Amino acid sequence: MKIMAVCGAGLGSSFMMEMNIKKVLKNLNISANVEHSDLGSVTPDAADVFVMGRDIAYSTNLPESKLIVVNSIIDIKELEAKISDYFQKK
Repeated sequence: MKIMAVCGAGLGSSFMMEMNIKKVLKNLNISANVEHSDLGSVTPDAADVFVMGRDIAYSTNLPESKLIVVNSIIDIKELEAKISDYFQKK
């Protein structure tokens, strides 16, 4: 399983999300590779699931089934809830 944190520029905020995703996965006891990228470099085959903020989620060409969209990229509780929900549905 590969998860990619995505932001507009692919620098600070996506790296911060990557670190938070790793914490959440550890808490949920889920094993996955996590990376980060900028929106312009992302292709549908780059990862199994993409995590991004609502502000950029709908300007992407990624399938909705591969998206985890968060309202706040710094809210780790929301991130944990959304990731947990995603994996429960899989």
